[in-house]
Amino acid sequence: MRRLLVALLGGGLLCLAFPTFDIWAAAPVALALLAWALTGAGGRRGFGLGLVAGLAFFVPSLHWSGIYVGALPWLALATLEALFIGLLGAVYGWLSREGRVRPFAFAIVWVVTEGFRARAPYGGFPWLKLAFGQADAPFGRLASLGGAPFVGFVIALTGGLVALAASRLLAGRASAARMPLRPVVVPAGLALGLAVAGLAVPVPTDGPTAQFLGVQGNVPRAGLEFNAQRRAVLDNHVAATLKADEDITAGRSPRPDLVVWPENASDIDPLRNADAKSLILETVDALDRPLIVGGLLEEPPGQLSNVALLFEPGKGNTDRYVKQHPVPFAEYIPNRAFWRRLSSQVDLVRRDFAAGTGPGVFEVKAADGRTIRAGIAICFEVAYDDIMRETVRAGANVLVVQTNNATFGFTAESPQQLAISRLRAIELGRSVVHVSTVGQSALITPDGTAHDVTSLFTQAVVRGALPLRDATTVATRLGEAPEWAAAMALLVLWGTTFVSRRHPEVAETKDEDDDDEA
Repeated sequence: MRRLLVALLGGGLLCLAFPTFDIWAAAPVALALLAWALTGAGGRRGFGLGLVAGLAFFVPSLHWSGIYVGALPWLALATLEALFIGLLGAVYGWLSREGRVRPFAFAIVWVVTEGFRARAPYGGFPWLKLAFGQADAPFGRLASLGGAPFVGFVIALTGGLVALAASRLLAGRASAARMPLRPVVVPAGLALGLAVAGLAVPVPTDGPTAQFLGVQGNVPRAGLEFNAQRRAVLDNHVAATLKADEDITAGRSPRPDLVVWPENASDIDPLRNADAKSLILETVDALDRPLIVGGLLEEPPGQLSNVALLFEPGKGNTDRYVKQHPVPFAEYIPNRAFWRRLSSQVDLVRRDFAAGTGPGVFEVKAADGRTIRAGIAICFEVAYDDIMRETVRAGANVLVVQTNNATFGFTAESPQQLAISRLRAIELGRSVVHVSTVGQSALITPDGTAHDVTSLFTQAVVRGALPLRDATTVATRLGEAPEWAAAMALLVLWGTTFVSRRHPEVAETKDEDDDDEA
């Protein structure tokens, strides 16, 4: 029962590390509790404890996913994600079956299972990765060295070390013999060192700047019917843009080098509908600057495409990016015939969205002749490591995240997404123009600082200068290497643990050596 309560507490506490609580230090404490609860549990009991902790974390943190569609999709998603924490519990519980906290093993298993969650099923759902609540923390700065997986590893290792120190302290108090301090102080000191190590990692923000204008046009109503008045949404973005242009013309605001509208700003196909196209072209001509429009295209035949379209003065539409990772069960239905047997609700998605085939980088000239290479990500794509990394590798010197949060109401979804963009800025060494239909929108510098954060369901603009950077971070160059290293390390741990249990005399000799050293 005590293990169960600690696992519940750890999972619940982990919620506090993410928006809208934003208590980043809750993450290593939560993982310390989880490591303590799982140590010595074995595989089967470890799975149950991990599942309980996962439910305590994901059910409240993903509440936004059912705000308009009901409890079933929300609880199904939360349970699916919790199963990966259950897998963590099973693997680490088996590795630590002898009852000793193994911080390195715990951290390695965390990285591997979190990476698995980010890829499966149907391309995975990496939302609420441990790193995504750390943009304000010293841990977050480590993202530039090894990306989100490395941040997760260090936090989990810190938590494991705290659990080790606590278990040794409790064991010492239960013993009649005087306990030496070193077995407790060493892991505690290492945990403290890891917690502040990120402060030594530089996060440069220098570089030539360009002016950006992000337009949050707002929608007629929140919820699933946000686009029932698709023309009103487009009109809102046109009106907000032209109002901002008045300030530019009057000299109250700088002239932007690039203007960005969010995802779904024009759900009327702007390449096929003459009225929508005319409105956009008139707006571009009034601005006399390039405009990125988030829209839907009635193509390919029988499908839709979620796109970012680049419009330039006097040229019209000059480039496009098609969302590479449509959201399963929202933008397309995988294995539709199978899921239809379980629920006819799947046919609410009448036409599947087609997937794009590669990164999108829009190249435009700033007023001073400098080249802006804007790398595009649409909505949940910002949570996928490979999509964001490949966009930078394709040449982006600034990132543009277009999103539509109208279907999630006044929930934590939008702040959680903004937190991901902030972590990406640090990880990839790029400024980010994060623009939503309804908020939150912001301009983010490469150190992860969000500027001019807007409120939800208001019409607003974000504007200002952001640095353009070409230097690549270590994380960008390493790519998936940290995750592969963790997978290999787990195989080694599994093998050595298996051998030691088959040949306990080897393990006993090693234990005696460890005791002598202590």
